[in-house]
Amino acid sequence: MLQQILTDMYIEPELLAELNEDQKQVLFFKMREEQVRRWKERETQLQKEETGRVKPKKVSGKTVSWLKGPDSDVWVWVMGEHPADKTYDQICDDIMTERAAKQAQREAQELRSKKEAELQRRFSGLFVVEQEEADRKEQTRKAAAQEQNRQDPLQSCEAEERQKAEEEVRRLEEERTKQIYTDLKKVECQGKSQDKEDRAWQDSLRKSKRADQRRRSLAKQTIEDHRRRSLIALERGRVAAVTRAFGGQTAAPPPKAKPRNLTLTNEPIDQRTSKRHSVSSSNREEIIRWFREEQFPLRVCFHQDQSHVAPWFHGIISLQEAEELLGSSSPGSFLIRVSEKIFGYILSYRTQEGFKHFLIDAVDNCFMLLGDQFKFLSLGDLVDYHKDEPITSSGGEQLLKACGQKPGTVDYSDLFT
Repeated sequence: MLQQILTDMYIEPELLAELNEDQKQVLFFKMREEQVRRWKERETQLQKEETGRVKPKKVSGKTVSWLKGPDSDVWVWVMGEHPADKTYDQICDDIMTERAAKQAQREAQELRSKKEAELQRRFSGLFVVEQEEADRKEQTRKAAAQEQNRQDPLQSCEAEERQKAEEEVRRLEEERTKQIYTDLKKVECQGKSQDKEDRAWQDSLRKSKRADQRRRSLAKQTIEDHRRRSLIALERGRVAAVTRAFGGQTAAPPPKAKPRNLTLTNEPIDQRTSKRHSVSSSNREEIIRWFREEQFPLRVCFHQDQSHVAPWFHGIISLQEAEELLGSSSPGSFLIRVSEKIFGYILSYRTQEGFKHFLIDAVDNCFMLLGDQFKFLSLGDLVDYHKDEPITSSGGEQLLKACGQKPGTVDYSDLFT
């Protein structure tokens, strides 16, 4: 089931609903590790392809030389250390002022050219008319004097118009300079606001990465602690068996051998060939068929002596029904039920504060808590193991007391009939 989730990089909502918080954390880390592995693999492949396509660049004869200071070392200027250096805000303000002045000068020059052309059109026609009249009256001295006297007012009028036009252009240039400077200031303020938002986002991203690293470290430490305690428990179990064999006398343990019901490898235990199917199903009939065809022949729900069904085993019951059964029990009570949503089992556990539910993955005819390191040949082996070893290092859940059936009822009868 876990391998299928990592292959598809997708977990169905029904399956996610069956996981408790610890198993969700483990699944999250494993999916992240798979994402990183795929990314590194893809980057390595792309790098190989780029190396095969790109031709090596020719070595250029250009070089770079650094300016030396009085001490024959590379000359370095650090902005702000000299007393005459301006601050960053002053430099930005000067740049905006200069930029606004240049743009306003360009616009004023265009306006000045337009007004000059307009003045030339207005006064050049009057000069032509007056010049024709002067030519006609050129014979007399009085007419020439009158002509000169009449041109003086026209020239003064032209000069006055030119002066007014120049004053208007200068006024517009100043106003335009202020307006451009204000607009640049607004743009700068918006940029600073955006930078603040970007910094806040970067801070949030860094906090998220740190939290992710802490969770990954915690999960790794939890796995290591769990493995260490498990090996200690196995060693203790072997020593106890040897003590019983010698009538209570302590003897040296025999050579270490792998327990029959436990494996630390990621390879599946081949007890018999199992079918490959979808991990989830909303059909109760399909789950019953799966149990009868694949699980019942393995006798997974029976005692070790195969004489009767284990007291902790229950049929296809819901989470609410499991909690009702465990509600009147003491902390440490537990039961294993067939999931009503997926092809698997649920370990329901009574804690001091409430209830916990752990998904048991049934894959390759082995049984393991989702995300755990250990696989068992039967549900009974899993229960016996966690009677001594906690399910999680943080919660310390040990299976102390099996929760049986309600008096007068059997909730797993439809699985066998």
